[in-house]
Amino acid sequence: MNRTYGRFVVEQTGAPDVMRWVQEPAQTVGADDVRVRHEAIGVDYIDTQIRAGEMPATLPTGLGFAGVGIVEETGANVTHVKEGDRVAYMYFTAGSYGEERVVPGERIFRLPDQTLAPDLAAGALFRGLTAWYLSTRLRTIKPGDAVLVHAAAGGVGLMLTQWLKHLGATVIGTVNSQEKADVLREFGCLHAVVIPQESFVDKVCEVTGGKGVAVVYESIGRETFEGSLDCASRFGLIASFGWPSGDPGPVSLMHLRSKGSLFITRPTVTQYTADAADFREGAAALFGLIQNGTLRVKVGNAYPLKDAAKAHTDIVAGRTVGSVVLTV
Repeated sequence: MNRTYGRFVVEQTGAPDVMRWVQEPAQTVGADDVRVRHEAIGVDYIDTQIRAGEMPATLPTGLGFAGVGIVEETGANVTHVKEGDRVAYMYFTAGSYGEERVVPGERIFRLPDQTLAPDLAAGALFRGLTAWYLSTRLRTIKPGDAVLVHAAAGGVGLMLTQWLKHLGATVIGTVNSQEKADVLREFGCLHAVVIPQESFVDKVCEVTGGKGVAVVYESIGRETFEGSLDCASRFGLIASFGWPSGDPGPVSLMHLRSKGSLFITRPTVTQYTADAADFREGAAALFGLIQNGTLRVKVGNAYPLKDAAKAHTDIVAGRTVGSVVLTV
């Protein structure tokens, strides 16, 4: 009998219930590939955007880019992992929402701590690599630099806040509830702003003495973007890496000039980890900081794999805190 495995597919975009569970023949492991039996799968906001049709995708499509599990089979050319190893991967062809996956070996990272809980590793990977490139690749963060992190109690936000603090930055973080503000303070951010009840522009002015922040990590979009420009210091950088409230739209270059010769970028983790060497460097830095206790991973919401639709519903409704994972 041919071996099969279960996974979610999206054949038409729409509400969370468009995700359909199917049984398919097991994928073949090529010479450079690794078969991973999933233990936990990271759920990210981009997954909800692909499912809803807000991000381009060729249908039918799988969902999910990152997973953690046990190596079941390796191709002839793969030497850095072996059967039985616990590994993490990030691969930018959607398809992690399933019981197993075949992934190119160059996208596989053997966890340095083989006892690390799979849900923590899965909750850390996509978000942690995003925090890695945002904090270390866009602009050099120096001790004493002030920065603004939007959605700071989310999966990326908590990892980014901790990484920036590790580099010596003063972090100002926005959240949408007092509960999330408390979580943010628990993770060491002393300047939490509950929006829209409080003005994050006023908070930045207060904390920086009117100078503004060196970098705005802008992950909300249209609702906060103009205020984010007002928060940047002279020569400041606005990194627009998420836009759940909508794309901010065109920005006038003259506007950037008048605001203080600002810089704007729209970076993606796919570009910053496209090279296997960069992926491995980022993953090693991430799990090294987790292993030595510098970074804490908060998995605020874990769902059985078959409850992926509920995970999407809760993420879009803003009911999640920290990382969201599916367990297998």
